[in-house]
Amino acid sequence: MGFSVTTLIFVVVGVIASLCARICCNRGPSTNLLHMTLIITATVCCWMMWAIVYLAQLKPLIVPVLSEGE
Repeated sequence: MGFSVTTLIFVVVGVIASLCARICCNRGPSTNLLHMTLIITATVCCWMMWAIVYLAQLKPLIVPVLSEGE
């Protein structure tokens, strides 16, 4: 549940940022394309970083081993 909800939050934030850039910084087609590319790339990179950290904590590769004294 947490993975899909947070993914949806990233999508919503990306769409809102794209709309804000489209409304506030409307300076021509090439500039708009650059802004959209940067926003989408930043959103996807932030989501991938979050997803990798989340999944690494969900199922770690290295399992802690307790000794007999602990």
